[in-house]
Amino acid sequence: MFKTVKSRVWAFDAEWIPDPLAGRLLHKLPAEATDLEVFEEMWRQGGATEEDPMPYLKTVVCRIVSIVAVERVVSHGATQLHLLSLPRDSQDPDQVDEKSVVGTFLGKTGQYKPQLVGFNSASADLKAMIQRSVVLGLTQPDFCKRPNKPWEGEDYFDSRNSEASVDLKQVLGGWGKGTPSLNEIATLSGIPGKMDVDGEQVAQLWLDGHLDKIIAYNEFDALTTYLVWLRVAHFGGHFTSDQYEREQELVRKLIQREVSEQGKDHLNDYQEEWDRLQGLCSKGHLV
Repeated sequence: MFKTVKSRVWAFDAEWIPDPLAGRLLHKLPAEATDLEVFEEMWRQGGATEEDPMPYLKTVVCRIVSIVAVERVVSHGATQLHLLSLPRDSQDPDQVDEKSVVGTFLGKTGQYKPQLVGFNSASADLKAMIQRSVVLGLTQPDFCKRPNKPWEGEDYFDSRNSEASVDLKQVLGGWGKGTPSLNEIATLSGIPGKMDVDGEQVAQLWLDGHLDKIIAYNEFDALTTYLVWLRVAHFGGHFTSDQYEREQELVRKLIQREVSEQGKDHLNDYQEEWDRLQGLCSKGHLV
């Protein structure tokens, strides 16, 4: 269990696809090969089978296409939530560039020093960003700066002695098959897990030019991660039951604001699913 809840929390999630350039370089594929052909060769080299045609690839050979965080900020006794999505504009080539997506997230992390919260983030999301930053030639001195002692600052590289980064999978996980997925722990808690899109569809959405749908899916996962974090924090005594209810209401208001002010109508689907699951779990007394 994590010991602290910082005044600034970012519950985040990242989406990635096989990197076509990595595939061409590592497997010596011809320039005229399509991105789909490159993806298929990367999956084949990664051990694809009929049962698992798109196996999990090493994150270093994958391009990060979207990062989303739910930000919780407490200032002067007031709590505010924001939805931070990268790229902000899926039609802007400069924002879509991986250097911009990863560089902006890590750069702002180094600047604001939030407490990062993810699910499998210690071994996947954060490591992917670090690996890809090196591959892309980025420099992130503020993010990489490490204190001499744990209490002297945020350390995003030491999950054992620093709570700068909290991995909910490590907090909740067991061993091997006993470890719950985000979808399982969320759904059983009355929180939306998998919606219309899942991780295996992200590569095809990218090939079809639907980055906007990937970002929407990413926003769902970030909201889910945040709501699971709230529930775990409530379990750990960081929020009373009344405070927990108020914190959930802030999420509902965030969703309403994003729909009305930013036109993110897809978040209505998330709210509807949340309401449906809350109702079902309430009848079963799981919520």
